[in-house]
Amino acid sequence: MQRLSCIFWLGLKEMMSLRRDWVMMALLVWSFTLAPIMEATGVASSVNNASIAFADEDNSPLSRALATAFFPPEFQPVVQIVPGSGAAHMDAGRFLFVIAVPPGFEKDVRGGRTPEIQVLIDATAMEQAGIGASYITNILGSEIRRFAIGADLLDASTVDIILRSAFNPNRDTVRFAGIVALIGQIMWLTTILTGAAMIREREHGTIEHLLAMPIAPFDIAIAKIWANAAVVLVAAGLSLTFVMQGSLGISIAGSKALFLFGTALFLFTATALGVFLATLARSMAQFALLVMLVVLPMLMLSGGETPIESQPDWLQAGTLILPSRHYMSASQAIVFKGAGVETVWPEFVWMTFLGIALLATSLMLFRRSVVHSA
Repeated sequence: MQRLSCIFWLGLKEMMSLRRDWVMMALLVWSFTLAPIMEATGVASSVNNASIAFADEDNSPLSRALATAFFPPEFQPVVQIVPGSGAAHMDAGRFLFVIAVPPGFEKDVRGGRTPEIQVLIDATAMEQAGIGASYITNILGSEIRRFAIGADLLDASTVDIILRSAFNPNRDTVRFAGIVALIGQIMWLTTILTGAAMIREREHGTIEHLLAMPIAPFDIAIAKIWANAAVVLVAAGLSLTFVMQGSLGISIAGSKALFLFGTALFLFTATALGVFLATLARSMAQFALLVMLVVLPMLMLSGGETPIESQPDWLQAGTLILPSRHYMSASQAIVFKGAGVETVWPEFVWMTFLGIALLATSLMLFRRSVVHSA
């Protein structure tokens, strides 16, 4: 009981030290407020508010119908420009897309010929340009086909293919990217806070003062783990409520309590990872490099950026030892699909097993490093 009390008060001491570290506090606030908002809304994988112009040399019912087929929020209102001035407008950066309909376009369609529509794209905006080209092609093709069926130039299809997206019907990238960003911040911050606390006390000589007291290295490590995990867990819960749901309007399909429970299991593993990296590093600079070399690949291979199924077979097997993969899989199932504990319990078991193994290794190395330094 006395040992648990000692670990508790050491953890409170850790929280007090964090409160006085304004740099870490600023990083903590930034990582769970503005950072996920910017990551979720700053980089879109779909066309949004793209500027578009229309140069209509045909001025027919079909060409006018094509000009009215583009709607917000994907596109801005279509601007009619003088034919032949599209390149100049794009050079001036006024439009991302310019569509030019040649004269006699509807006449050629009615005559069964295959006229061409010119689409100019400003490819300096690579993400929007690549996706927008597909959007425009599908919109124009659908409108021309609808006109041809109405004019009895083409038979209507006997089968209509209707696509329905599960769990994200509107294919809203913000909803998906926001949660992935939050999970990434949880992993970064937990590892950095725990490891930086270890390095800071070693550089300031605080470890030697603690060892002069009747405290074991195990108590020091466990205190740092629970204190930093508790801080990140509270910050993640507040960010989920006020930033994800409040600011970004992301709906949580499953249980928020179950998501936070899975987060607590992952924090147990991530803090142990922070202790492990801090034990290997001899300075804050070395620790920062180790974080980049270890945490960044774990995030990239977690399944948040690209699905696990898209990775090579040998790499898929390797990611089973990454706690980030199991946390990402469980979080997406809970948040997007409304999964319960009966679905995500294997991921929870994996995280627990990996956390215990990593914690045992970290404590062994930490005890050894403390004994040698003493």
